[in-house]
Amino acid sequence: MREVPVGSIHHLEIWVPLLDRAREEWGWLLGQLGYEPFQEWPTGCSWKLGGTYVVVEQTEAITGTAHRRTDPGVNHVAFHAGTRENVDRIRALGADAGWYEMFESKYPHAGGPDHYAAYLLNTDSYEVELVAE
Repeated sequence: MREVPVGSIHHLEIWVPLLDRAREEWGWLLGQLGYEPFQEWPTGCSWKLGGTYVVVEQTEAITGTAHRRTDPGVNHVAFHAGTRENVDRIRALGADAGWYEMFESKYPHAGGPDHYAAYLLNTDSYEVELVAE
């Protein structure tokens, strides 16, 4: 039996206003990070990497039509993205897949001088941070 580190994430569920767009944008990004398609149902889908999976869902329980990362709640999600070269590659290709760069003038050290990362924002205003090793 594989030991799972205490505190590691099992899954992340993201409620989205438009499932088809989320499937495209999140699917592209997660694919770049090594996630594989996992499950699909009429209102959502998921991708899996190791013991972690990410869900996007357009649920009837959603109370709004837009996500605002500046409202109370989660501001952004950070992913380990491998090498600096991989962060650079995903950053360069992101806009064509619906992920737009934030803090461009501070790249790659927007998080500080010893932190190499890209900050991307998708069409629905979800922010991700791609952190290099």
